[in-house]
Amino acid sequence: MIDNLEYNTEREHLIIPEYGRHLQKMITHAKTRETKEERNKLAKAIISVMGNLQPHLRDVPDFQHKLWDQLFIMADFELDADSPYPKPSREELSAGPDPLKYPQNHPKYRFYGNNIKTMIDVAITWDDGDMKEALIYTIANHMKKCYLNWNKDSVEDNVIFDHLFELSGGKINLKNSEEDLSDSSSLLRTKTKYGNKSNSKKSKKKYSNNRKRY
Repeated sequence: MIDNLEYNTEREHLIIPEYGRHLQKMITHAKTRETKEERNKLAKAIISVMGNLQPHLRDVPDFQHKLWDQLFIMADFELDADSPYPKPSREELSAGPDPLKYPQNHPKYRFYGNNIKTMIDVAITWDDGDMKEALIYTIANHMKKCYLNWNKDSVEDNVIFDHLFELSGGKINLKNSEEDLSDSSSLLRTKTKYGNKSNSKKSKKKYSNNRKRY
């Protein structure tokens, strides 16, 4: 009995472990059959067993196609049997995915981000009116906020207007505008206010815990 024991290190490698070793042995046995008729009969029986082992996949489109592909993959593409679907190849399985085409945007003012340019392009397409004017000033205020995140000090409105004019290709011109953008100090004060609020909560919680403990 001890001589017949099988260790995992000595067993055949499981290509798809989810199906278990018994199914792998069935496929190995089917590969050794001499006649193609017998191999086809065993392949259909194995497909039936695989379908019963994966009942949650029955509603998946091309369920049978997927099972036949997995059968040939577990057979290491060495099973000579007829399939109702095109047989997969080893090259297709080992082939890597196509590289993703990342946007190669290199904006001059990176601290504004790519979304600002998209917003500007949309604003250019709008008809003149109150809605377009409101959108343009919203973009300009957001640009000023992004600039302050990068610079931390202050920025004059004319700098934002110049950048907006340049990024829009000269189609949005606020250089002679009489309306001011949001004040830099108010934007920085708002940011600091929220930061101090969170810190005060943490310190208050820590102090209360110390009171309870001691």
